[in-house]
Amino acid sequence: MRQATCNRKTAETDIALSINLDGTGKSEIDSGVGFLDHMLTLFSKHARFDLTVRCAGDTNVDDHHSVEDIGIALGEAIKDALGDKRGVVRYGSMLLPMDETLVLVALDLSGRAYLRYDAQIPTQKIGTFDTELVQEFFLALVRTAGITLHVKQMDGENSHHIVEAMFKALGRAMRQAVSIDAAFADEIPSTKGVL
Repeated sequence: MRQATCNRKTAETDIALSINLDGTGKSEIDSGVGFLDHMLTLFSKHARFDLTVRCAGDTNVDDHHSVEDIGIALGEAIKDALGDKRGVVRYGSMLLPMDETLVLVALDLSGRAYLRYDAQIPTQKIGTFDTELVQEFFLALVRTAGITLHVKQMDGENSHHIVEAMFKALGRAMRQAVSIDAAFADEIPSTKGVL
């Protein structure tokens, strides 16, 4: 089983996170940020990753530290669970519709951290959640996991739908990318011989 845990404690957050890449999509999320709980539950379900997240953060200040540090912890756990990435498909993509919204997510488990984020979320907040934190979460994730990630909003008017489509599409694309390609199960999917 490809699984990992990450415990991260700073002056701002205390996080315990575990992931199983070969799971069924079960999740137990308590980030202290309600909207992020919803998004991580969707991500887990669509990726079919079993995911547990517990975070005690300084949300009395705002949600920034919790959201960013959970992205860091998730990235570290994914990287650890993937190991040398032997046999993985490596690439994943999803063009995901959600009502009026259409979002494209494409990624490469390249070992190189890069985020291309092209979205125009109409509102600054979804409930109490700052929508600018979506990009911060993705940045933290790709930097620690070593993922090349493109997120492009093709259409959409409802902020909740746009962000939800991003997390669902990310889950679906990750599910593809981490899948084992039976024809190349003993190979690293790179001419370099390493990812």
